Amino acid sequence: MTPLTATAVGKRYRTRWAVRDCSFTIPEGKVVALVGPNGAGKSTLLRMAAGLVRPTTGELSAFGTPLRGRTHPDVSFLAQNRSLYRDLTVRELVRACAAMNDRWSTDRVHEVLGLLAGVDHDAKIGALSAGALTQVAIAVALGRLPRLLLLDEPLSDLDPLARDEVLRIVMTEVADRGTTVVMSSHLLSDLREVCDHVLLIDEGRVQVDGDVEGVLAEHRVLVGPAADEAGVEGKLIGATRSGRQSTLLLRGAGPAPAGWVSTEPDLESLVVGYLRASRERRSSAQRGHAGRGAKSA
Repeated sequence: MTPLTATAVGKRYRTRWAVRDCSFTIPEGKVVALVGPNGAGKSTLLRMAAGLVRPTTGELSAFGTPLRGRTHPDVSFLAQNRSLYRDLTVRELVRACAAMNDRWSTDRVHEVLGLLAGVDHDAKIGALSAGALTQVAIAVALGRLPRLLLLDEPLSDLDPLARDEVLRIVMTEVADRGTTVVMSSHLLSDLREVCDHVLLIDEGRVQVDGDVEGVLAEHRVLVGPAADEAGVEGKLIGATRSGRQSTLLLRGAGPAPAGWVSTEPDLESLVVGYLRASRERRSSAQRGHAGRGAKSA
């Protein structure tokens, strides 16, 4: 059964849409990279998938059950703010979570914590470093034995060694337990090592959705003379130009014309290309709006 499905999902806060008209299906047993710029709607989307926020429009379903402001028993969520009981020790927190969850494995929590360096079980949550707090939060999330694990920026507070440890745990969770993972992060080089599906959100909408290898194969980066851009075939996603040379990100590109070099992008250059193009569109729209305002004045 499909872990997560979104159908025309939108979330509005007063006059601003954080997410708008998002439709996608998350495949089972995959690690999904949820990427996009700050303010794109990633955290809002994850909170809706966790059942903590109700959509304004559309519907989200987990394993065939509509999510209407309730957390599905097969879903576990690691929030970006790592909200835990700060006055409890790590050991006390684990006992409290065991009492609050119908399905819970203290052994699994201790197993995960044992794989992570530097977590003192007798330290108070409020006294932990940001990295140790994240490690405890990940262990608690896995203690629920989820079939769908939602992680909002799980790597942001971790040093390189801790990031590697967490990514190994995620890979083991998928391989051994068949867990589906949706993970948002700005650390694209780390995501590429573990993710096999990409969901790119920008301005609250889905821009790219698909298997990583297939998505990358569908795009090309072409470098060549700026004067000959008219001969290039394909949907132009974004471009950078320096002097007489152009670098183009294309979707569904045709054969490279003479004088052009064509390569397949990596995940980081693909995402950066989409986000740079989006930022340029917004800047252009803002300049146009300012220009119309000046003329009206």
